[in-house]
Amino acid sequence: MSISNNSEDNLKSSSKFQITTQINTRKWETIMQLVVLFLGLMLINILAQDYFFRLDLTAEKRYTITESSKNILKNLEEPVYIEIYLEGELNSSFKRLQKSVKETLEEFSMYAGKNIQFTFINPEQVSSNPEEQNRYYKQLSDRGIQPTTVFETVQGKKVQKLIFPSAIISYKNKEKPVLLLKGNRTASPQEQLNQSIENIEYELISAIQKLSKKQKSNIAFIEGHDELSNDRLISLTQALSENYIVERLNLNKNLTNSFKSDTQNSNKIQNPIQNLLQYDAIVIAKPTLSYTDNDRYQLDQYLMNGGKLLFFIDQVQMNLDSIAQGGTYAFAYNLGLNEMIFRYGVRVNQDLLQDTQSGQILVNVGQMGNKANVQPIPFPYYATTAGFSTHPITKNMDALMFKFVSTLDSVKADGIIQTPLVFSSQYSRVKKVPTLISLDELKLDLNPKLYQTSNLPVAYLLEGEFSSAFKGRFPPSGFSEKEFIQKGKDSKVLVVGDGDLLSNDFDRRTRQPLPIGYDEISKNTYSNQEFFLNSLAYMLDEGGIITSRTKEFEIRPLDTFKIQEEKSYWQFLNLVVPNVIILVFGLAWYFWRKKKYS
Repeated sequence: MSISNNSEDNLKSSSKFQITTQINTRKWETIMQLVVLFLGLMLINILAQDYFFRLDLTAEKRYTITESSKNILKNLEEPVYIEIYLEGELNSSFKRLQKSVKETLEEFSMYAGKNIQFTFINPEQVSSNPEEQNRYYKQLSDRGIQPTTVFETVQGKKVQKLIFPSAIISYKNKEKPVLLLKGNRTASPQEQLNQSIENIEYELISAIQKLSKKQKSNIAFIEGHDELSNDRLISLTQALSENYIVERLNLNKNLTNSFKSDTQNSNKIQNPIQNLLQYDAIVIAKPTLSYTDNDRYQLDQYLMNGGKLLFFIDQVQMNLDSIAQGGTYAFAYNLGLNEMIFRYGVRVNQDLLQDTQSGQILVNVGQMGNKANVQPIPFPYYATTAGFSTHPITKNMDALMFKFVSTLDSVKADGIIQTPLVFSSQYSRVKKVPTLISLDELKLDLNPKLYQTSNLPVAYLLEGEFSSAFKGRFPPSGFSEKEFIQKGKDSKVLVVGDGDLLSNDFDRRTRQPLPIGYDEISKNTYSNQEFFLNSLAYMLDEGGIITSRTKEFEIRPLDTFKIQEEKSYWQFLNLVVPNVIILVFGLAWYFWRKKKYS
């Protein structure tokens, strides 16, 4: 019996030892796995510092910012401070805008680090004192932050609220306001909000770039051919001066300054084109006098050397004052630019666009007692078009106002990309010139049968290696044939069939200049300035940030009828099924462990 008991005791102690050994082995295996996992995570973090990457699994790459934006953010020398005035009790639409702004700024901070610092501010919580609150709103207005009035229904009552969908960006003691709620006013509120969200990256990074830019580009406006005067360009010049050096350029004086006497040839001209190359872009804004061969040659060779040209041309001689005096005939200008522009790839037609989508003018429709009865009347020659291509210059842009605009046609030009940017509305027509234009036209109702053409282009962008308009010809007298360039470097040309697009009007009472694109009758400010600034940014390729305007976020509205029909099904699927799956998995895991270790 004692021998048997000793054997059993030995067996028990041996099995206990084996079990203890197995347990200790599992413990050490677990500890080693944790150590390996910890070391692995540390190694991944170390590698991630040098090999940073992020994955965007959304279909539209919603959280991916452009390479040009990343470069600007990585090269910031000092912190950028951003105040966003979208906080507090917001409706679902503005909450969505707020969320998108926050997500974009968080992406910015991943590349700029501590050089991007932002905060969301609720303007309503600045003070409980109404006077102080109004004073604060006035301060925001002075800094360029304008409120948006929103009407909401709360507990069956309509409530009016002021929302500030804007931000102020500060960098090196400079600041710039940024409007975050933009879009085409003809679109639905949901589409306009979506357009604003698509543009958030561009609006923010554009402001940051302008504040951090060390060197300004040079822009020249041609003068000497009765172009728009300084007072008519004052609003545009003020907007440009923030980011560009703006000058007036007389081509005739450029030749005179380049002229040098030579003992063998007293008419020799020394490099007048080189003087033009100091300018990054040259703007021709509504000339009314003809350009000479010398003028055209200088512009042509400037383009051949890679310069950028922007033509804002009135092809037809017409103004509103002459119409008021019983009507007048409209004739085509002879500007001497048609052949050159034609060779580059566009024809400016000798016609005037009429559009049912138009602005208004004030007309005396009769007497009211002893006073004139002046009423605003739709004027089809003032086209307010919102038809745009999806090009970065015009994408998600609001309407433009044209005054006596001519249509454009593309013509064959080898190697040139021709992109129509702006179109007339669905119901428009053209009148060939010469033609009589009178206020009597306004007395007649717009006949839809007469407005049967649609989407007529009024602005074209041309890109590529242009052939000289002087190809196959001798250069003008005094220019060296050896320096003549027949085939140019890659460049860009913008052609718009209206010179008034850049002109500002004046307040009738104070005679102060109004913002470019502002219409005194409707009190609307059209996007003329934005169109010009976007065009410049694209043509000068300022870091390539304007490509961020090509983002598209698809609106995916829910089917309300399907929601009602399948409401219970989806509630069960989303609330009950996940809990059942977790419960089944937990029970299976419990019984598996019990069977394994029992």
